[in-house]
Amino acid sequence: MKWLVLLCCLTAGASEAACRQALVLGLDVSGSVDSVEYQMQRDGVAAALTSPAVTEVLLKSGAAPVDLAVFEWSGPAHQVMIQPWVTITDAAVLLEVARRIRTNPRVTGSPTTAIGSAMGFGVGLLDQRANCWKRTLDISGDGQANTGPRPQDVAAVPTDVVINGLVIEVANIQELSAYFDAYVIRGSGAFVEVALGFEDYAAAMERKLLRELQSLALSAAPDDRPSARSLQ
Repeated sequence: MKWLVLLCCLTAGASEAACRQALVLGLDVSGSVDSVEYQMQRDGVAAALTSPAVTEVLLKSGAAPVDLAVFEWSGPAHQVMIQPWVTITDAAVLLEVARRIRTNPRVTGSPTTAIGSAMGFGVGLLDQRANCWKRTLDISGDGQANTGPRPQDVAAVPTDVVINGLVIEVANIQELSAYFDAYVIRGSGAFVEVALGFEDYAAAMERKLLRELQSLALSAAPDDRPSARSLQ
């Protein structure tokens, strides 16, 4: 009888520790992003996370929570955490995350664009959340890589990790989208969302978050994680 009680306690503890999805957002702050565009990107992430539609999905009653982390990147050695890992348990936590994203001071980094390095950093963060049923990395960017390892050469991506892209463009939209599609995104169901300039960033981020968060069936178990598609 004692072992039955112990088993029930262990099962309850495992359920409480369940993580529906680990989500990492990597934001491009290279030299092509001026101070106005930088703040528009920060505000856009905060607005998307706290929009009614995204809030409803994040805080869905009865669902395991989502773990979130946010970092900025530019050159090969410039990756700065804005929001360390946090479990989104309620509206108060979500509002505090949005406040932190909006107000954290900018750390001046390299003017170059090292997408491959950002991918490696983001995957390293997801390694800290191996228990989550789904693990997703988002890379936002307004240009192609021009330093560091090429995105297509980043091979150490676990099979259960999905990398999506959000491209920010005013011109040559199809060119940058095709670049991200060919060399950046990874995994089953991976996709590229497009923001038509930084003014459209909040709406594009909201569309992307809804697509990512709603793609996981709430009944999914760890064995149901998506497999990676073959590298391009």
